[in-house]
Amino acid sequence: MRRLKILTWHIHGSYLNALAQVEHDWYLPVQADTAGGTAGAAAPTRRSPLMREVPAERVRDLDLDLVQWGRGAMTHDALHDVRRIAIFRALFLGDLLCTTPAFRALKRRFPGAEITLIGLPWARAMVERLPDLDRFEPFPGYDGIMETPYDPARTAAFFAAARARGYDLALQMHGAGEVSNGFVAGLGARVTAGYRRGGDDRLTLSLPYDFEEHEVRRWLRLGALVGAPTDDTRLDFPIAPAEHARAAALLAATPGTTGSAESAIRNPQSAIRIGLHPGAKDPARRWPVACFAALGDALAGRHGARIVLTGGAGERAITAAVRRAMRAPALDLAGATDLGSFAAVLARLDLLVTNDTGASHLAAATGTPSVVLFGPSRPAEWAPLDRGRHRTVDALALAGPGGDPATVLRDLPVEPVLAACAAALDARPATCGPRPSTCDPRPVHAED
Repeated sequence: MRRLKILTWHIHGSYLNALAQVEHDWYLPVQADTAGGTAGAAAPTRRSPLMREVPAERVRDLDLDLVQWGRGAMTHDALHDVRRIAIFRALFLGDLLCTTPAFRALKRRFPGAEITLIGLPWARAMVERLPDLDRFEPFPGYDGIMETPYDPARTAAFFAAARARGYDLALQMHGAGEVSNGFVAGLGARVTAGYRRGGDDRLTLSLPYDFEEHEVRRWLRLGALVGAPTDDTRLDFPIAPAEHARAAALLAATPGTTGSAESAIRNPQSAIRIGLHPGAKDPARRWPVACFAALGDALAGRHGARIVLTGGAGERAITAAVRRAMRAPALDLAGATDLGSFAAVLARLDLLVTNDTGASHLAAATGTPSVVLFGPSRPAEWAPLDRGRHRTVDALALAGPGGDPATVLRDLPVEPVLAACAAALDARPATCGPRPSTCDPRPVHAED
């Protein structure tokens, strides 16, 4: 992770030293007749080698990544007694899974703090599942954020309750910050942090938003501003024993395969299981039904695989079309699982072939090898970081110059996907390690 150049001032004592523990280069502007900052504050008692004084007239030459200023100066020990943290991320499954390493890092940094997620209603179940989140608040809506209808009175009441609760730290983990920084500032936390575009001073701490940064590393980098570690990029989705049992029962109905692998027909339990996930919210991210069907037939014929079709209840029509187009039998589980049993199904697969959607990130969290198909979205930003266990097929790169991101998946042939699957299956013994631990979902505190 790249070291950042950060300018800070009007800060002194142990708080300045706490900031200096973050592995970036911190600069403190000084004037010729003062020491310890432009305000003449006393020099820190334990000056870190990462904290450097710089003459005020040379600040413009530093090529800074961040300037800490904010509305309301941060005070002595601002991050030494953090008891209540709010995180704003009102998005969907894949987005939230990519933030779980940052949640874990924040809990490591502030082990005694209560961490509240402000998110969409569906995310309450995620908070119940994840060990690093303690409390859930449903996002009330905010002018300019489309995920929830905006009601000014409801949002004002939410802000009043948040200020009364007294968050010590609030983190904007929703996006680039043009609108969402205003929502996080409205929470009234003692310290706020997030990303920004341009000269946005609504938060206490902010970093420039990098649109090409990987989503997992992006939020770890933000956590580093408040001293959180960045060394653990694993996605987290614990699975309960009852969910494992449900998945086992569903998969027991998998039909035997056809094709060249006669041993798999005689002993279906010896056959490999390959999941196909043909759905995605954005149609531009969907590989065609006919291609998924041809891939399924090829995997059944060449590898003796038992094919499992996965998806939500709203994707039944897509998986049914794939099943009808296949010559080999396939088990269609679309709509038969909730989120937990879906993850447990993925954990029992030998390979998942999926569009770039939440299933890809859930496979990464469960340790399931995968082949992820990319069209308009970019692997550098969204592909699983473990490239030994997970492979990508980038339709835009294969299309070459002039490829249209909105249509390249439609034209992606089966052959490169089948080759990626063969490579993933060949590598399984070397790449497949222990799967994630189980959990018992727990109730969380909430004040709706």
